[in-house]
Amino acid sequence: MSELTPKDVLERFEQAKNKRTVWESHWQECYDFALPHRAGFFSHGMAGEKRADKLFDGTAPDAVDQLAASMLAHLTPPWARWFGLTSGPEADPDQLESLNSDLDKASQILQTHFERSNFSIEMHQCYLDLVTVGSACLLFEEAAPGMASAFRFTAVPLSQVMMEEGVSGMLSDTFRRSEIPLGHLKARFPEARLPADLESKADQNHEVRYAVIEAVIENGPRFDYMAVLQHGYGGTGEPVLLRRGTFSQSPFIGFRWLKAPGESYGRSPVMKALPDIKTANKVVELALKNASIAVTGIWQADDDGVLNPATIRLVPGTIIPKAVGSAGLTPLQSPGSFDLSQVVLEELRKRIRHALLADKLGTPDSKQMTATEVLERSAEMARILGATYGRLQAELLTPLVVRALAILNRRGEVKGLRIDGRYVDLQYKSPLARQQTRKEAQDILAWIQSLGSLGPEAMGLIHPEKTARFLAKAYGVPMDILKTPQELEEAAALASQQAPALSLANTETGAGESESVSEIAKDILADPQKMQSVMKGMGNVSI
Repeated sequence: MSELTPKDVLERFEQAKNKRTVWESHWQECYDFALPHRAGFFSHGMAGEKRADKLFDGTAPDAVDQLAASMLAHLTPPWARWFGLTSGPEADPDQLESLNSDLDKASQILQTHFERSNFSIEMHQCYLDLVTVGSACLLFEEAAPGMASAFRFTAVPLSQVMMEEGVSGMLSDTFRRSEIPLGHLKARFPEARLPADLESKADQNHEVRYAVIEAVIENGPRFDYMAVLQHGYGGTGEPVLLRRGTFSQSPFIGFRWLKAPGESYGRSPVMKALPDIKTANKVVELALKNASIAVTGIWQADDDGVLNPATIRLVPGTIIPKAVGSAGLTPLQSPGSFDLSQVVLEELRKRIRHALLADKLGTPDSKQMTATEVLERSAEMARILGATYGRLQAELLTPLVVRALAILNRRGEVKGLRIDGRYVDLQYKSPLARQQTRKEAQDILAWIQSLGSLGPEAMGLIHPEKTARFLAKAYGVPMDILKTPQELEEAAALASQQAPALSLANTETGAGESESVSEIAKDILADPQKMQSVMKGMGNVSI
């Protein structure tokens, strides 16, 4: 790929923006009915303004909030280890102990930086975009030195970002357009040479904002970065270059719920439920109008020259004059049926909650659930989100950890660790990721229990140490509480050395076969004469 120029960046930005145009009206409709507080694509509005005036049914916004919160809890739970680093299949067995120790330490450092950053806050905003419009973008930057965390995250609104698929099928090419004042522009790009007319214009109007285009484009094993000031392009001059650089991993992480073949942007559960959401909203609107008619009523009157409907006020104690023999005011019966609208509305709300997984991931109606019900509920959740989780694992979780390791490597906080799948591998430990591993562990335990009925020869097929280590890994047991192979060998050697001493102690003390080893040991330690006898009998055996 040839070297990028500011003009190339703006041309590619316009092309990506034109491709995104067909999605904008669809996204805006999803936001209006499911996430009304998110700024729109066609009018940004003012901060703090009401944006839910046209929304009459709150089922969809509530289900979106629950689904986004569930995604955060099941994929990237705050204050919990949702990932880990482990040795790969080609790691040197002789260095396995030291490698695992370094990887555990690096995992703890990574987790600490994530917890001290604003990751959970911005990640939740991204999940809201993900379940509403099917695509989201997270900006992962390195924080300034001296901050509590080396990481800084920003949930980029889709109104600012254009994403394109690269060769790998990931959203690797990203363009972001943001408008910032001159002071922020100078602070963010201090090395940029700004035009003189731009600064003079800012002196006259301090509220003016300038459009900045940031582009991250995949170029082989690296990502080229360029920030361009859009001022002057297309008429009066060339665009102004603000910054140029390269990244080993893209700071923009774009991810999708699911996608259709041939499309770059994702599809969301809200899009699937949008017909029901719009219908439920209309049903509630018509029901409210019918209710207002039922309260105030619709009246008809004869035009007899005496009754003037324009002067009538329907308040208690009102006397309405009418001509002799005329009907006066006559109520008109409403044709609407509240019962039918409630039946239709309840069915629509049920389908909306089902499409947005509120009935699967939300809080169960029954507070007391058996262990079997909990397992079945978790298994069903893993089955429903299996495909989505596989995509999020590739497009979100792996780039997050790889980018985090790159930042800490540059800072020198980890020792050149790189996830390659051969020597260092990434292990996912979120509740949703461990569900499948736990299912495998349960199958193995059931198989071991079945072997018990076949006798000791069948049980002899099992390697106890390897089985215990696999189960520990499946249930997320910290590896530092397990004995290493070297420690197990030392314990076995110590036991073989202590065996003659215990046998001799049994002979010296006259202990019967029914006495336990622990009782014999306590008896020897309590009597100094017995201890001396045992030491003489042991000779040169080292304890």
